[in-house]
Amino acid sequence: MIRIAIAQLNPTIGDLKGNAQQILEAAQRASQEGARLLLTPELSLCGYPPRDLLLNPSFVEEMSKTLLNLATQLPSELAVLVGTVDLNVRSLQTGGKPLFNSVALLEQGQIQQIFHKRLLPTYDVFDEDRYFEPGDEANHFVLNLSSESTQSIHIGVTICEDLWNDEEFWGKRTYHLNPIADLAQKGVDFTINLSASPYTVGKQKLRESMLKHGAIRFRQPMIYVNQVGGNDDLIFDGSSVVVDRQGNLVCRACGFEADFVTVDYDFEKRDFLLSSIVPEPECDEAEIWSALVLGVRDYARKCGFSKVVLGLSGGIDSALVAAIAASALGAENVLGILMPSPYSSDHSVGDALSLAENLGIQTQKLPIGQLMNAYDQTLEELFAGTSFGVAEENIQSRIRGTLLMAVANKFAYLLISTGNKSEMAVGYCTLYGDMNGGLAAIADVPKTRVYSICEWLNRRDTSELIPANILTKAPSAELKPGQVDQDSLPPYEVLDDILDRFIHQHQSAAEIIAAGHDSTVVDRVVKLVTIAEFKRRQAPPGIKITDRAFGTGWRMPIASKRQSY
Repeated sequence: MIRIAIAQLNPTIGDLKGNAQQILEAAQRASQEGARLLLTPELSLCGYPPRDLLLNPSFVEEMSKTLLNLATQLPSELAVLVGTVDLNVRSLQTGGKPLFNSVALLEQGQIQQIFHKRLLPTYDVFDEDRYFEPGDEANHFVLNLSSESTQSIHIGVTICEDLWNDEEFWGKRTYHLNPIADLAQKGVDFTINLSASPYTVGKQKLRESMLKHGAIRFRQPMIYVNQVGGNDDLIFDGSSVVVDRQGNLVCRACGFEADFVTVDYDFEKRDFLLSSIVPEPECDEAEIWSALVLGVRDYARKCGFSKVVLGLSGGIDSALVAAIAASALGAENVLGILMPSPYSSDHSVGDALSLAENLGIQTQKLPIGQLMNAYDQTLEELFAGTSFGVAEENIQSRIRGTLLMAVANKFAYLLISTGNKSEMAVGYCTLYGDMNGGLAAIADVPKTRVYSICEWLNRRDTSELIPANILTKAPSAELKPGQVDQDSLPPYEVLDDILDRFIHQHQSAAEIIAAGHDSTVVDRVVKLVTIAEFKRRQAPPGIKITDRAFGTGWRMPIASKRQSY
């Protein structure tokens, strides 16, 4: 019997000493629990994704020193796999990128072996070919049961994307080679995959299906170790798993939090034994909620903020963001600012106050009527002879944005913006107004999903956490008398379906119309998405929960003429 420990870590990008300390503490625990091998995620020493920190030679050199120092501190009887980068010493003579995305095998105070990632993703948020050279050989090693024992185990090593190219599972090949198949030919006893795999809704089910398929196809158990935590716009959900050679799940770590688990490999059965299995989230809403709370908490913590501020309008979006912030940082660390204008309804102020009371957060009321008058007087001569329109409406949003930024600057709070994905998609948002902020908490959450999450919250808490009136009233920016969102936009059920087809499914306007949508509405929505690109480019980072978010993976041109294709 040999025990394998999995350290599901939450690293901070660039914090080499802090991340090394996390690994050391996990190693000490693994040793205490009788493990022979400890597994950590992809690039666990520097955090993922390090992006252009890797272009700094001193950062890479310091990582190498930190790795060597870590090796000397680890328990002598324990082998540890650590995610790191390694120099490509051949690049100056033969060409290629200067670094490898690597895993180091540390044992008995030394680096025993280095393994290189073979498949480098360049889609969505990934840009690994910018930094790394792909490895050119299958990665595997032999581990003795102990320093005195002659009994050993043959282990295959893969890194994240190396797992994602099974042509039988996907029905196609994205890369020329399949590292899992190569390791099966080497006769390894089991394969491990050290990952930093970003979260999207439902992705864990896909991962587990893929692992099950691979275990059955290649007749070998598999261990999948994933990073956890929020890094900028990306969420890493953890949810590390182990499957036996029949594809059965024998271990699952926690989702959306750091965890430490062990699993035993039986030499006689040549398989892993049943260990702890954390249940799956009850529904998509529960999963998304956990992701958003983790994203806000880690963004604030890793950027050095302890308190947040946001605008409370009495609407559904700011209600959800306030609830997320209170859960992430504690209600005592959240300040909601009410900024009513002459167009604000009484129920909007009342709903915002009711929400704040339910959440236990502090509020401050800053009426903007006098500020609006001052702007009107200043612009009166220039705007003479024109009609009241979008420019005047947007001044209200920009006044509010300025006040929120003033509070954030004065008290060193993180300003969280409250716009949802539907609004961001069609530009129903104001630059330097409601788009102000350091983080856009729900920028990847469509409006219809905002409602379903709030409804789930009320069911979960068996109380009216989100006041009923917020859930039932017509959405409105309240920038002019009697205004509702549907004056300018299709019903959100219609809009979100069109946006899903256009953005996520890459359907053309003709295909969306053929699916039953009105051609005039479709053409208008497509145009709105296209012309709003300049706004999205200037938006704060938004927490990614879908496979097509308006963030680092969205690379659309601003100056373009998009046809209805």
